[in-house]
Amino acid sequence: MKVTEVKLFIVNKPGSVAWGQGNKNNYIIVKVLTDEGLYGVGEAFHSLEEPVEGCIAKYRRWLIGQDPTRVIRNWEALYRGLRYPAGTAELSALAAVEQALWDISGKACGLPVYKMLGGPCRDKIRVYASRWPDACEGLPLDEQAKVVVEHGWTAFKYSPQVWDYEAEPKPSLGIRAPEKSSWQSLQEEIERVQIVREAVGDDVDICLDYHGRSFSAADAIRLARAIEPFHPFFLEEPALTENPDALVDVKRQTSIPIAGGERVIHRDVFKQVIEKRAVDIIQLEPTACGGILETVKRAAMAALYHIMLAPHQACGTIALAACAHIDAVVPNFLIQECNVDPQADFERELFCGGPTIENGWMALPEGPGLGVDFNEDVARRYPAKPWDRPVIINPDGSIGLE
Repeated sequence: MKVTEVKLFIVNKPGSVAWGQGNKNNYIIVKVLTDEGLYGVGEAFHSLEEPVEGCIAKYRRWLIGQDPTRVIRNWEALYRGLRYPAGTAELSALAAVEQALWDISGKACGLPVYKMLGGPCRDKIRVYASRWPDACEGLPLDEQAKVVVEHGWTAFKYSPQVWDYEAEPKPSLGIRAPEKSSWQSLQEEIERVQIVREAVGDDVDICLDYHGRSFSAADAIRLARAIEPFHPFFLEEPALTENPDALVDVKRQTSIPIAGGERVIHRDVFKQVIEKRAVDIIQLEPTACGGILETVKRAAMAALYHIMLAPHQACGTIALAACAHIDAVVPNFLIQECNVDPQADFERELFCGGPTIENGWMALPEGPGLGVDFNEDVARRYPAKPWDRPVIINPDGSIGLE
């Protein structure tokens, strides 16, 4: 079997946001075709449309004519063929290609990908809601939390910070942060944790994403100490994971489990995070760090340091399916972020198959390969639109963290 073509589809999600160009983000989908009629699909990390497109054009030149089932060899050829260290776009494009190659290989063998990686360690996968149901829109925070639980979730994530930014006039990409004292912000953050815990009770796990928003570990330490009585499941990125020493500072000062790692794409930085035990929970993003097997390998290293895996998931249904195969085989897996609703109208229109989630659990994927496909005709009806992450503008006009 030989690869005959590598296609790229950039699909814009319907809807709008109140900043930037006003468009929602795009899905970046790769489809690898073969001379035997089998094909595979994969997904790259969103917001990297233009650089990923260039990477796929470069990777295509190697892949055409190669045996797609030699997944590791092809991955190594693309990774090492760059000679210089791969950046986020290169690794993201590589991740999408790798997912597609595993998809083809699974179909060729008649097996789900996780069975090709040693078989499942578990019968089902615990998930937490990172994107809340549309029914939450417009409600006070405590009522939103109740809606999430009513939808069957036993764990969910939100930000302790108040995100009441005022959108700059379009087409500016910046959003301005409100003018507040550090003490006022801290009090609001504590309140946002307290009211949610009181709203949902003790039977629901609350996950908090600090987004590494402060350059000062001291700010995160003050918050962590204040919210310990509300027993968060974890505190994510209380400092930037790229600076593992700052995370260590926070971790030593709180009993709350510390999570992070979505932006730790390079192996050398990852090794530092693990060897310093800077986190209790590593949140690798498979669509950004190189794909399925690379995530499994890194999870194995984390296990040596008794660090749990909770993969980051910020893209679409294919990315969630890839995570499910990882979660199935990793012994030190903890919980899976779910930033997409596979049952939403657009997801069901665009994708065929995909993960099933019920009462806070995701079923193991069924069928050979990844177990998910997408409709090219539907994809073409939702062409790419300009989308960029917002730029935070501090009250003094300087640029902050998002």
